[in-house]
Amino acid sequence: MTQPQRPMKPNRPVGIVGYGAYVPRYRLPASEVSRVWTEGTSGLPIKEKAVPGLDEDVATMSVEAARNALMRAQIDPQRIRAVWVGSESHPYAVKPTSTVVAEAIGAVPHTQAADWQFACKAGTEAMQAAMGFVGSGMADYAMCIGMDTAQGRPGDALEYTAGAGGAAYLIGPADESLAIVQGSYSFVTDTPDFWRRQYEKYPEHGQRFTGEPAYFKHTTTAGRTMMEMMNTTPKDYKYVVLHQPNIKFPQRAAKLLGFDDEQVKTGLLVGVIGNTYAGSSMIGLTAVLDEAQPGDRILEVSFGSGAGSDAFDILVTDKIKDKASLAPMTKTYIARRTQIDYATYTRYRGKLTMK
Repeated sequence: MTQPQRPMKPNRPVGIVGYGAYVPRYRLPASEVSRVWTEGTSGLPIKEKAVPGLDEDVATMSVEAARNALMRAQIDPQRIRAVWVGSESHPYAVKPTSTVVAEAIGAVPHTQAADWQFACKAGTEAMQAAMGFVGSGMADYAMCIGMDTAQGRPGDALEYTAGAGGAAYLIGPADESLAIVQGSYSFVTDTPDFWRRQYEKYPEHGQRFTGEPAYFKHTTTAGRTMMEMMNTTPKDYKYVVLHQPNIKFPQRAAKLLGFDDEQVKTGLLVGVIGNTYAGSSMIGLTAVLDEAQPGDRILEVSFGSGAGSDAFDILVTDKIKDKASLAPMTKTYIARRTQIDYATYTRYRGKLTMK
């Protein structure tokens, strides 16, 4: 296997002009899942997860995050030439989520729109495409979104962690950006660790492929290769944000890469909102940007089953000081919580089918 010589980097420098998060207000404690299915005897991988309300889905949640990104960007949405939504839980099998979002934020009709799919890294796939789109000069601005309303089979291990939420990023010229994307890298193999076939409601796990061959191999390879290409070490970064299916995986992967707990903790949100799948590393990054200072450097590494990882080297600019406070902070959404029990969760998520 030959190693690439340089990171993926467009000829025209690009960055994040605006960003926004969204998390539904409802929370299901992991202890509720344990109470119903194991009489409270199972271990709890997280504290609680976010659950969408009856009137929420990937489209409505993406609109909220995109509007927050626009509030920070302070640009006319008519200048956005692409709106791309990455998700595992698009509301329609045939009907793009992206057109709904583009219409709602005022970006139509002179724009491109498409939905993206690559398990939990569908959002960062869209981000890389947006970098190329803007970096080529075809557009000045492109909106990329990672958002999910994840589902787990009742009683399955995934039901403890499958949450809801995500983030939107407006990619634009580097000189307008609150954070410059200095380079990216992708690492992909065919690994059957997780899948959901058409017409099936819940996903399946290829158990022996889940840990080492999938998550750890891809995240650590992508992160390590990104640093080698950028000639950096973990000490050069203030923060690292990794895909977070649970608490232990990103903590362990970060240590394998040479990062400490202090560099991880700000972007590690899974314990209080669950695994937001395509939104996972992307909403971790919004939490970091909310508190980052000019000159801070960030390594973001996503992961999507199937399997692959995208890595990004990000440098925060002076513009963060004026823009971070223009929209709700990630922690504001996390603090805005209404606890529900398992019965309410079952109703909200449509887990009971009555004929």
